[in-house]
Amino acid sequence: MFESWFLPPVLALVAGILALAPLGVQVLQRGVVFIDLAVAQAAAAAALAALALGEHPAWIITQLTAAAGALLAAGVVAALARTWPEHREALIGLVYVACACAALLVARSDTHGAEHLHTLLAADVLWSGWPQVIILLGCASGVAIIGSKRLAHDGWFFTVFALVASLAVQVLGLFIVFAALIAPGLWQRSGLAKSIATGIALAAALVGLTASWIFDAPSGPLVALALALCGAASSLRKFRT
Repeated sequence: MFESWFLPPVLALVAGILALAPLGVQVLQRGVVFIDLAVAQAAAAAALAALALGEHPAWIITQLTAAAGALLAAGVVAALARTWPEHREALIGLVYVACACAALLVARSDTHGAEHLHTLLAADVLWSGWPQVIILLGCASGVAIIGSKRLAHDGWFFTVFALVASLAVQVLGLFIVFAALIAPGLWQRSGLAKSIATGIALAAALVGLTASWIFDAPSGPLVALALALCGAASSLRKFRT
């Protein structure tokens, strides 16, 4: 019973972190931490618009709309980072605020908008099934195949990031996506090998997921909190060294 019910959420979380961790390293290297919030929020706003304007749209329609929103935001972010590098974080933060406001306005026009918005912010990973696992495994495989050398180029990075974020945010929610990007990268920047840093983040996420199951609490906030604490703990290692 445990294996058949709990395995898909575990695999979805593992695949999501494996897909996001390499992108998080690129985010920290570029110094554009807010890019995740901006791009993922744009994907969420676009997905909400598809749900609000269409009557039970097919998943592929919602996904294509989310991907289009994420790609548009990524393009704007790339242009801002290139044109005004000294103000890029502030400007990217404003892009996030604009996308968040758009999401709130769109959600207000939909009967189930508030529920959809909550799911896109803090998805309940415990409800993930095999389709979600396959989606995130595809993301992880794609990121691994593309490799860090290609991701070091802006064209590859911003495109791949937008596509992965648009898929991941609908399965994991914005909070987990952001934390899964940043936590492994912080451990790696503290001096740990990539595999160890990713393993620490995976362990923290699974602790949050298990706690959610045991205490019958929302999994999205608990997993994101566990990842946030995990990322913050990396500073203790740096302080000790």
